Amino acid sequence: MLTGESLPVTKRVGDKVIGATLNTSGAFVMVAERVGSATMLSQIVQMVAQAQRSKAPMQRMADAVAGYFVIAVVSIAVLTFFAWGLFGPEPRWVFGLINAVAVLIIACPCALGLATPMSIMVATGRGATQGVLFRDAAAIEKMRQVDTLIVDKTGTLTEGRPRYQTTVAAEGFTASEAVRLAASLDQSSEHPLAEAIVTAAREQGLVLSRAEEFDSHSGIGVRGRVDGHTVALGNTALMEQIGVDVRPLAERAEALRREGASVMHLAVDSVLAAILAVADPVKKTTPQALASLRAEGLRVVMATGDGLTTAEAVAARLGIDEVHGEVKPADKLQLVERLQREGRIVAMAGDGINDAPALAKADAGIAMGTGTDVAMNSAQITLVKGDLRGIAVARALSMATVRNMKQNLMFAFLYNALGIPIAAGALYPLTGWLLSPLIAALAMSFSSASVIGNALRLRGVRLV
Repeated sequence: MLTGESLPVTKRVGDKVIGATLNTSGAFVMVAERVGSATMLSQIVQMVAQAQRSKAPMQRMADAVAGYFVIAVVSIAVLTFFAWGLFGPEPRWVFGLINAVAVLIIACPCALGLATPMSIMVATGRGATQGVLFRDAAAIEKMRQVDTLIVDKTGTLTEGRPRYQTTVAAEGFTASEAVRLAASLDQSSEHPLAEAIVTAAREQGLVLSRAEEFDSHSGIGVRGRVDGHTVALGNTALMEQIGVDVRPLAERAEALRREGASVMHLAVDSVLAAILAVADPVKKTTPQALASLRAEGLRVVMATGDGLTTAEAVAARLGIDEVHGEVKPADKLQLVERLQREGRIVAMAGDGINDAPALAKADAGIAMGTGTDVAMNSAQITLVKGDLRGIAVARALSMATVRNMKQNLMFAFLYNALGIPIAAGALYPLTGWLLSPLIAALAMSFSSASVIGNALRLRGVRLV
């Protein structure tokens, strides 16, 4: 829950365990040292709440301007009434009343009030069709300014589920037979690595045998008998325990580890038969997503609870230069705060409970829809499919939306700047024209319709 690690971690007597995690094998007695508000989960909730409270509310320019605008329009209408009543031609006060009413009607701030909400509403709907959910208008407006992206690894860059990768057979053995024996033995195990091997064997159509005398060695592997052979599958510690020499495949095993894989040794009748590699695969869309984000000038940083070696292997494959491994939830939060102090506009992408404080603190928190509810509740943006390409979509939509809002506001102000003087009778001395309140009402409606039409253009804007 806290590290985001996709594989179980071995615990021994005296080790600390974290509430809400799963015990995958064996049994143990634990002592609850912290309860209620003292638990780690409660502290994470407090960090999320504190990060959310620390955000200053976005001041909406249109709302602020509208407040002064109404006062100005009423003042102009009053001046129009008295100016015509005192200095205009007969019937002076009738002209004054008609022109004052025309000013109030044509200056009705409908277009001004619709300028930003209509753009936001259409953009939110367009984002939803692309699998990008925005929590509020602030998230849409902020996303275009992001220049730094922090990404979690497990479940964000990778799928978060270990999968069988490859088998390297020793001399005298074949890869398919090694997978069959390993899967036959692993049928009795609940370990995620075992599940990956069994799934791979079934996908290859291999016929599995029943394992006898099955024995699980906590944290190092499993042993048993398959088809009359003594079979052991595990790490180097298990091989040393049963006296199996792993040196013939040691170099290949180390190469697989550097690529981010978990390596298991298979021994048959106390002879090394093969090594099997299982890894948490990178999502197919991740390389393309990161390439497009870097092309836009974003600085990409990886922050993960996984071991540094695994994190660096994945980062090297994806071209990420800055990597932070073995970080805790508070460390991710501090990383966001440090980058913000440097003047960066930070987005954080993650999927787990451990990402929640950083998601809440970031200028734009981005949660994977395939992740935890806590992460999605802490973020301002949710990628429904967990596809990082959605970040590029969100940025493009943010830029288009802000541009559209500026166009709407400019049109609303320009309309009022031209309409109010005409309604007040500015053209009467030159042309003898006065604006009827009926025509003013039609013009006001047209301005609102124009703003709505411009906002609806966001439905067809190109995002990728």
